[in-house]
Amino acid sequence: MKKKYVIFGATGSIGSSLANKLHEDKFDCHLVGRNENELKELSEKLNYTYSVSDVLKLNFVSNLKKDLEENEILGIAYCVGSIDIKPFKLTKARDFVSSYVLNLVAVTEILKGFQDNLKRNKGSIVLFSTVAAKKGFVNHSIISSAKAGVEGLTVALAAELAPEIRINCIAPSLTKSKIASSVIKNSSIEESIAKMHPLKRIGVGSDSANLANFLLTSKSSWITGQIIAVDGGRSSIA
Repeated sequence: MKKKYVIFGATGSIGSSLANKLHEDKFDCHLVGRNENELKELSEKLNYTYSVSDVLKLNFVSNLKKDLEENEILGIAYCVGSIDIKPFKLTKARDFVSSYVLNLVAVTEILKGFQDNLKRNKGSIVLFSTVAAKKGFVNHSIISSAKAGVEGLTVALAAELAPEIRINCIAPSLTKSKIASSVIKNSSIEESIAKMHPLKRIGVGSDSANLANFLLTSKSSWITGQIIAVDGGRSSIA
């Protein structure tokens, strides 16, 4: 059986950067995402297998398990996320529900589905939160509450799944990506947001991917239950 890491949201800024980092370190991966054309391009470049999957669909884990039934899972990175920004008075209940399902509920289904496999391999899990889970930002009630749930899930499962499985969470600030394009609409907006960070720039996918690579592999074998900020200093010294 092949031993692989599984990356959800593999064609995004962080997910694709992580896939490249793991490839550089000679690890095998299975890529998961919704865009088949982008997945195929990345898989051909790195010689990785892939599955087209929507984590909001019923039975998506069952289908993935079939694709991976001949593999041992070394770790899972859930690089899926959303940027739901609007004034609280304009939010609907469905906004909170859909964000919660995408960012947290889907993770629980994945981890339950692959828990035994991960346990056999002393596996590692990396989840993603946001700087906004701890630092208050205007218009962030939807995503902040969902990602705060991810952080709570991280520490709860780190306790429950130890010592066989490690789980950590990365909390980035705004990162250049497709989903962030609605926020970073032009260079002047990007510059103004960059100035809010002590390191005076917006993040890029490799900033978080470098840490995710470390947390997934045995290099971090004595680290679990941590929420680690990758945010240019915004959460602590901005």
